[in-house]
Amino acid sequence: MELLDKLNWRYATKAMNGKKVAEDKIERILEAARLAPTSSGLQPFEIFVIKNQEVKEKIKPVAWNQSVITDCSHLLVFAAWDTYTTDRINHMFDLTNEIRGFKNEGWENYRGMLLNSYPQKDAEENFNHAAKQAYIAFSQAITAAAYEGVDATPLEGFDPDAVDKILGLREKGLRSAVLLPLGYRKEGEDWLVNLAKVRKPMEELVTVID
Repeated sequence: MELLDKLNWRYATKAMNGKKVAEDKIERILEAARLAPTSSGLQPFEIFVIKNQEVKEKIKPVAWNQSVITDCSHLLVFAAWDTYTTDRINHMFDLTNEIRGFKNEGWENYRGMLLNSYPQKDAEENFNHAAKQAYIAFSQAITAAAYEGVDATPLEGFDPDAVDKILGLREKGLRSAVLLPLGYRKEGEDWLVNLAKVRKPMEELVTVID
């Protein structure tokens, strides 16, 4: 019940008070994102943690001038791979073999299947797939933030090309997918803070097939 209580407490915070989040909380939120499941275990994204106020100020105008961009403690930018490459796929498979300490024939066959598939696909299709994986980690970070008592604001309202330019993401083979300011709510200025959480009732959302 504790986790559900935390999820009922959280909401998309519209105003933050600038208070800094303890680094150990940020580390646990990032670790939750790192542990998120992804397709084929490739983790085709990176997370940029922006604490620098000047960089936040540059991003704010290209994010609809939303105050949480500059009033948050840490701004997370989830940046997906711009495409899948042979080197990127091999790196993750080699890392798996290194950590597990052995090679598995079935796993190596699966590597070959991916190498014969993803790199040949259109880059935009690959980016869209990678961005979906970033969203899984993004969602897990939101849940972890709630568990830590940290407010978060999921943001898709921004100009990805502009954020990519500010952070130099394209040169790194990355494209921004979604933003997550982390901080603490400023209750007196947040119109959403005291409103009831609205979600579909379970019977409208879930169909059980026995």
